[in-house]
Amino acid sequence: MVTSAHVDTFARDHLPPPEALPEFIFELPELQLPGQLNCAELLLDRRVAEGDAERLCIQGAGVRWTYADLQQRANRIARVLVDDLGLVPGNRVLLRGANSPMLAACWFGVVKAGGIAVGTMPLLRAKELGQIIDKAQVTHALCDARLADELEAARAGSATLRHVLHYGAAAAPAGTVPAASSLEARCADRPPHFDAVPTAADDTCLIAFTSGTTGVPKGTMHFHRDVMAACACWPPHVLRATPDDVFIGSPPLAFTFGLGGLLLFPMSIGASTVLVEKASPDALGLAIEQYRATVCFTAPTSYRVMAHHLMAHPGQHDLSSLRKCVSAGEALPAATRQLWKQATGIEIIDGIGSTELLHIFISADEATARPGATGVPVPGYRACVLDDAGHPLPPGQVGRLAVKGPTGCKYLDDERQSSYVKDGWNLTGDAYLVDEAGHFVYQARTDDMIISGGYNIAGPEVESALLLHPAVAECGVVGVADEARGQVVKAYVVLKAGEPADDAMTRTLQDFVKASIAPYKYPRQIEFCSSLPRTETGKLQRFRLRQTAG
Repeated sequence: MVTSAHVDTFARDHLPPPEALPEFIFELPELQLPGQLNCAELLLDRRVAEGDAERLCIQGAGVRWTYADLQQRANRIARVLVDDLGLVPGNRVLLRGANSPMLAACWFGVVKAGGIAVGTMPLLRAKELGQIIDKAQVTHALCDARLADELEAARAGSATLRHVLHYGAAAAPAGTVPAASSLEARCADRPPHFDAVPTAADDTCLIAFTSGTTGVPKGTMHFHRDVMAACACWPPHVLRATPDDVFIGSPPLAFTFGLGGLLLFPMSIGASTVLVEKASPDALGLAIEQYRATVCFTAPTSYRVMAHHLMAHPGQHDLSSLRKCVSAGEALPAATRQLWKQATGIEIIDGIGSTELLHIFISADEATARPGATGVPVPGYRACVLDDAGHPLPPGQVGRLAVKGPTGCKYLDDERQSSYVKDGWNLTGDAYLVDEAGHFVYQARTDDMIISGGYNIAGPEVESALLLHPAVAECGVVGVADEARGQVVKAYVVLKAGEPADDAMTRTLQDFVKASIAPYKYPRQIEFCSSLPRTETGKLQRFRLRQTAG
């Protein structure tokens, strides 16, 4: 009988009860996984053991590591965590940094040691980090020294975060962090060997946080088996990359879209990846050219900007090395698909995934792509469209997207589990229809989530930030359609008496929001008004604001 390796049982103790979990199905032969596995051992140690030690694994700014290089760094980090910081299997370790080889090494070090990796996006502020630390009862953190300030501010209010080490101190301003907290310094004299903790397949290895529609973050727990299942479904059946491919992209490793596409998936086949710290469309184009990348992961917004640049400045960027381009994070407009193909000759591989299911579960490869359609269920997954009563709808009718497979929603101690999982199905919050050919076609969100440029943004969280400004009496925030970004955040603001409703106030409020929560959440549009639509009981009617916005 396989037993959990977790000494700290927090994650297992806070899983949803069995009756609240979705149905898990393991129909593919490659999903018949052993009861005991450590995904870091399978993705890294086994690669080295089977002859890939000297294969190129990860590149970044001034860094070029083989699989053996990454393994040795991950092993030393695991040693520091266990020997210096007293980590025991099951402890939660917050990771904070932009995409880089060192962040990848930290992820593998945590997971090899039996810890639970809690990725956080670099743009998060102290308040947001504090919510994550409290929710996951984080005990340890590994942080880029350049991002130390916000984490220190969050740590000051935490009862659980006891150990913080920093990496990359050489690139941070002098005196930013004490020398004693340098991760590299502690790793220097550690042996490069560490046997991965023999975790159970259903031990949690990562908690990925996602914005709830209310602004309260939800922690989605994933097992070691979930990581390997994600590697076994969409990548070999739809992406079909090879060990010679060079992966690149923009999503942070804190997003499961980025973690899978830029780390787990390439390593599952012995390919290499490029981790770019700042992956704006222009920087991503330069990096593709520099590293001769062949497989790109980014959001539709980025493809659109890069395509316009390529067509406006022919010959400026050489993207001829690209052979596969993947879009997810938000719906892919047919016009963007056409524009990218016109600029590069490449048909985008579209897909929909979710943090709750770890990665893509509906997709189409280049040969079967249809403009405007997301695709069909990925082998290993089932999907259908349900009406409000939970009954399957016939083709052509719009309803709620429902999915099940080897991965599924496991919220950390959260009553919203009952909204996401019903009758064994994962309900993603998306409205879809199935066309006559069996392709799933995106229609809209069924909840209040705003998806802009690939980021999930909760309107109430932006409202809370705006209401802290002394000029704001009340406000309502919704997503409005935008050709370039899919949606943008729009705020309807009622100012206090005597406050000027002018462009200067708009800029003041935008800057105020950027300073208090992650900057990508700020309202790109602000409309000043005299009142907001509310129910008789005073509840804000966001649907009426969306109607007003058109």
